[in-house]
Amino acid sequence: MATPSSGTVDKALDVLDLIAAQERPVRFGELQRLSPLPKATLYRLVQTLVNSGMVVQNPDSGAYSLGVRLVRLAHAAWRQASLAPIARPHIDALARSTGLTVHLAQMDYGHVLYLDRRDGSEADAGFSDAGKIAPAYCTGVGKAMLAHLPPAELDHVLGMQSFQRFTPTTLGSEAVLRQSLSKIRARGYAVDREEYQSGVLCVASAILSGEGRPLGAVSLSGSADRIDMGTLEGWVPRLAECVEEIAEEATQWAFPVERSAAR
Repeated sequence: MATPSSGTVDKALDVLDLIAAQERPVRFGELQRLSPLPKATLYRLVQTLVNSGMVVQNPDSGAYSLGVRLVRLAHAAWRQASLAPIARPHIDALARSTGLTVHLAQMDYGHVLYLDRRDGSEADAGFSDAGKIAPAYCTGVGKAMLAHLPPAELDHVLGMQSFQRFTPTTLGSEAVLRQSLSKIRARGYAVDREEYQSGVLCVASAILSGEGRPLGAVSLSGSADRIDMGTLEGWVPRLAECVEEIAEEATQWAFPVERSAAR
């Protein structure tokens, strides 16, 4: 977990992040091992989260998991503060016309947050679902958005990347990534050659505001054993149409400021 925040609300959010990261019910003893907070502080925060409905405790096992109240908040956020409702008909159409898997994403604290996914007739399993967080430096949607960040913001966000190698083709350094971003800006789209998930290829384009700021990105993905990069790149004009349609429709939407800095 990140360095503990100073405020009570920040600490409670850190605890929520910690519980969510386990992707399963977690006992207090495990939370205590994972959290840098003192035991008494951690217990008090967990009980506050339980009392507020943000976290629930299994009465039999004593394990904690995320509460239904968070689901309601997530749905409200999806409707009010994401591209998903605006983009849905456009990515639906893109999936139908290409037969491929379509992802919609935005940048979140220097990482990629997948907002929606649509599967075409030729789609395979194994791609990223809505709600998943992924690195920006080795995903098509992430690189498409990074390529259009202002220089100072790009410097900051690149400093947040781990450059962990997930596959043999993962871009392993900031210098190599910067070279790739220059090419992306020049040609207007990014590619992912099995950089994050082995066996998955994709092309991605950023959704840009009138000022050229990345509001999100859309990708087309396919399995490497069923499609090659040349075929995927053949769909780039259709992908470009999709992101332009979303950008045009989104001009009246009050876009949230991209959260590129940690709390």
